[in-house]
Amino acid sequence: MYSQKKRFIAGAVCPRCNAMDKIVVFSEDGKDYRACVSCDFREQMFLQSAPRELETRVNRTEAEKQAEVQPVKLIDPGK
Repeated sequence: MYSQKKRFIAGAVCPRCNAMDKIVVFSEDGKDYRACVSCDFREQMFLQSAPRELETRVNRTEAEKQAEVQPVKLIDPGK
């Protein structure tokens, strides 16, 4: 899932030394790992499934966008 290049995870805290922003994730021999650059912590990550993509206005189909369009009725307060 991850590349061989080590990438920092913003806001992650090391479970061993409690240092923030020191965790990197990477792939090695087809396995995913997380490691701390401050201490010797290293752990293989086991992900059951790929994370679900959050629904946004960008990744919805045109039919889904049109289905939620609702007309607006303007009311004149003078009448």
